[in-house]
Amino acid sequence: MWRNYHKRRGTCVMLSDSCGRMRSMKNETSIFVRGDANLPRKISPQQPLELSAVPMMSRSAVIAVAIFLVAHLALLIGLTTPEKFVFDEVHYVPAARQMLAPAMSQPMLNPMHPPLGKELIAISIAAFGDNALGWRYPATLLGALAIVAIYLCGLALFSGQGPAIAAALIAGLNQMLYVQARIAMLDIFALGFGLLATAAFMHGFRRERPQALFALAGSLFGCAAACKWSGLFPLGVCIAIVAMIRLMQSWRTLFADPKPDDWYRPDLWPGLRLHHVALCFAVLPAVAYLAAFVPLYGLSLPDLIEAQRRIFADNTTTAIAGHTYMSSWPSWPLLARPVWFLFDKIAEDNVSAVVFLGNPLVLWPALLALALVLRDFVVERRWDAFLIAAFYFGPWLAWALLPRTLGFIYYYLPAATAASLALVYVLRRDGLPRWLLWVYVGVAGIGFAVMLPISAAFIGTSMRTFGRLMLFQSWI
Repeated sequence: MWRNYHKRRGTCVMLSDSCGRMRSMKNETSIFVRGDANLPRKISPQQPLELSAVPMMSRSAVIAVAIFLVAHLALLIGLTTPEKFVFDEVHYVPAARQMLAPAMSQPMLNPMHPPLGKELIAISIAAFGDNALGWRYPATLLGALAIVAIYLCGLALFSGQGPAIAAALIAGLNQMLYVQARIAMLDIFALGFGLLATAAFMHGFRRERPQALFALAGSLFGCAAACKWSGLFPLGVCIAIVAMIRLMQSWRTLFADPKPDDWYRPDLWPGLRLHHVALCFAVLPAVAYLAAFVPLYGLSLPDLIEAQRRIFADNTTTAIAGHTYMSSWPSWPLLARPVWFLFDKIAEDNVSAVVFLGNPLVLWPALLALALVLRDFVVERRWDAFLIAAFYFGPWLAWALLPRTLGFIYYYLPAATAASLALVYVLRRDGLPRWLLWVYVGVAGIGFAVMLPISAAFIGTSMRTFGRLMLFQSWI
């Protein structure tokens, strides 16, 4: 299957179709596709024709549903172990319980974070009971959706089912997502909504009319921020991308040697106007964000403003006291300091442990892959490398701008999940055998299996095995 595409305005251009005949087209963009009875079809230069679009979309939807079901079932296994609070569940579950009371008691618990994630936990408690399943079930849903979102991002970037599925598998085999999707904390909610929004933005990036997808992205970013303010980081990345491209277009910037895969084009988004940008990336996120507060505060403007002031104060205050597991943002990609969510002695030589660390066979090679991604963005100006780099470095480096000194490696979760896209990008480069990507997926699976005893409390492990898996002193 091939396409012969060419465009000239105001001139007569000779195009060859699949039978070798010559045709003359004026002031038009035509495409000739083998197997289509040699009939030309007009397309937009920013919207390449996809054959059998409807069946392809249907197949993608079926695969997305299958990925969700498999991921969800995998995350549910052993979810209720232990049947007690794990790590920061002690903060968020009581706050969710408070929301279920007939009358809201005071003081409000956990006012330093927006309410949507806690509201989802409260709904789950009402449905499944005030137990470990009720606390953690929503996290498994958003964790499975996060893996589906990586698959959708892969479709947008790589235009192929195989690489997209591989990206979803690598993301799922990274212990960070697995561990965070089995605990009643807020990070997985922000991740799930944020990645779905990122997927919508990536699918709209190369379209002539991206308004609908950008609007969807903005609404989902608002939901991510309504779970935790770190959900604003990828929204900021989108705003920065759109602002930079629009600024370059206003300057009439041109590359000396334009290429089809350039991340910037002077004709990108011809129908996107300033009011569209404001609606998609300001108004809709704000509406989705504020809607999460209505069940708690109604439409009281003073209460809404006070809630935002408290969140801002708590999230921008420099921490004075240290924390056993605190770490700084430069150390997160190196996996220098994990967080022990759980460490219980269950027998003389057995422990039940949950360590938030990440799969070293995924995250350490990802650093090399990201270096190549940056190279292709700078040197080759590739749009896919540009988006991968933006949504990796943006949510990670944003933490460097905050004045607070208290940080944890699980803040690296969005960037670490996006790193799976960088790995697939590199492993499918021209000149590399296609099977290499799937061999690497198998290697990631081995790393996941080795780390599973310290990632899932229901498995348990011996002290000797636990000691072997703690490779560095800083991990203890």
